[in-house]
Amino acid sequence: MVTATLAHAREVVAAVVDPEVPVLTIDDLGVLRDVRLDGDTVSVTITPTYSGCPAVDAIRDDIVLALTSAGFDHAVVKTTLTPAWTTDWMSDDGKRKLTEYGIAPPTGRAPAGPIRVKLSVACPRCGSLETREVSRFGSTSCKSHWECRACLEPFDHFKAL
Repeated sequence: MVTATLAHAREVVAAVVDPEVPVLTIDDLGVLRDVRLDGDTVSVTITPTYSGCPAVDAIRDDIVLALTSAGFDHAVVKTTLTPAWTTDWMSDDGKRKLTEYGIAPPTGRAPAGPIRVKLSVACPRCGSLETREVSRFGSTSCKSHWECRACLEPFDHFKAL
């Protein structure tokens, strides 16, 4: 019975939507690290995409609200920065959702050692590699802003971190 309740709590928390990229859940993004049940308290651990992420408070509030609405009276949300979040934690389904939303998903694995300069990113709308980086930072610090020279559409690229 406890396992079923823990599974339900995890399901509820996993469905919480990221406030900065509303097409992704925090589970898709890989921010959700752990859900535990101790008596009547649900403890949730999240790792923000970076240490200064302004969405952490909103995510924490949304988790508590989701759990309370689902009948869990006591919820504690902890934030951990160790290990640091990387785009390797993003699910394949999350990357697919980003593309459908018009954001180029991160490709490859998080860099270990020297960071290579990315010369091109495939346009999420037409797939062309004739793109250029307009700004190192997009609508959030996790993304850079690009434009496609083929279809002329601007788009964000989720950086591989």
